[in-house]
Amino acid sequence: MATYQDLEWGDDKQPTELFNPTNLDTDQWADAAVEAQMKAAFLTTKHHDGFCLWPTKTGTPSVLHTPNQVDIVSAYTKSFRKRGLKIGLYYSILDKRNDIRHFNVTPEKIRLVKSHITELLTNYGEIFMIIFDGWAAPWSRIPYSEFPFEEIYLHVKSLQPDCLVTDLNASDFHPGGLFYGDIKAFEQNAGQAIPLDNTIPAFSCVTLTDGWFWKQSDIRAELKSTYRVVHDWLIPQNTAHCTLIVNAPPNREGRLAPNVVKRLHEIGRAWTHPGPAATLTKYMAPVTTKNLAQGVMIHCSGHADGSGPDQANDGNLWSTWYSPHKDKEGWLELVFPEQTTFNRVLSVEPIGRWADYPRTRIGGYKWQALVGEKWITLVDVPYESGSSHPCVLTHWVKRTISTRVRFWFEVVEDTAHVNLLGVYDEPERV
Repeated sequence: MATYQDLEWGDDKQPTELFNPTNLDTDQWADAAVEAQMKAAFLTTKHHDGFCLWPTKTGTPSVLHTPNQVDIVSAYTKSFRKRGLKIGLYYSILDKRNDIRHFNVTPEKIRLVKSHITELLTNYGEIFMIIFDGWAAPWSRIPYSEFPFEEIYLHVKSLQPDCLVTDLNASDFHPGGLFYGDIKAFEQNAGQAIPLDNTIPAFSCVTLTDGWFWKQSDIRAELKSTYRVVHDWLIPQNTAHCTLIVNAPPNREGRLAPNVVKRLHEIGRAWTHPGPAATLTKYMAPVTTKNLAQGVMIHCSGHADGSGPDQANDGNLWSTWYSPHKDKEGWLELVFPEQTTFNRVLSVEPIGRWADYPRTRIGGYKWQALVGEKWITLVDVPYESGSSHPCVLTHWVKRTISTRVRFWFEVVEDTAHVNLLGVYDEPERV
């Protein structure tokens, strides 16, 4: 819809009749993707304005309420599938037309989203991956606890178990861990850069034009250069286990403009696909459930004036608690309001966030829980001189019921920072 308004976020107050591709040609899209040597594609099925590009039976605004009533999702999937390309979809949780936003989530709106997902994952064949957006973002502010990530994640898996799930905004979590999705997402247009030593399955996305949707001025605009796409992004990112998604927006006719087609052709000629990347055999299993530690009472071994232990479990991924200067050990203790069951714990140290914090400052560490009247040790990792921890320390533990959980650690340099404590009760994965 934004294509017909020269906007990035479509105006949800404008009539649906504006959406009118007069010469839709999804075969042309697919041909251009093949020329660029792409292996898969994604279609924005519903952006933040809430307009559905398929004839949804839920009654929400869709292509059913347009002059041609054409099912864009169906045309797209047929064109790309017959050329051997994998089919992916994009779907926004934030929805201005249906008023799905922070502090305004209801059970009915969760059911609506699940109905949309059911249609998309039932009516269009195998979908290899779905990208969610407008969720847990600084600009949408819909947390995973309010619009429940786990419920949506499990719903997708119930419909298509092999469909990968990712959320663009989970990239705000430290790049060393896999949070809220099967694939780590990096939106380059939003300034999110993938570390070139990345060892987590990932994708990055960038636009050929300045924005995601076609503007009338794009016919004369300078597109991202072939060299930049191939040599600055594609080749180095593929080496770092990252797939590059290059956005090519159709125009108001429903076709790719000549300058976009030309650039995709140039990209395809500028590189040779090297074949499958090396298999990643060890990486963090994704977090998909609610963080039970967020917002509960928390104590610590000490803190500087103006800071406090709440900065380790306040849900703000950029705040951080740190041990007092010269302390050789530190601890954080979570106090749950009732007996709480969990089987996974993690901590995040902001390694690399500042120039003077290039490596871990945590040595040996333990996770302990108060069970009955006795503290038991769940995790005990001793310090080995010269060793170095990754930024995300995650452990599966025996399922435990407790009201108090403590993270204790040695400080091996200066002050040690912790910007996230996580306690989860997750389904065990094979």
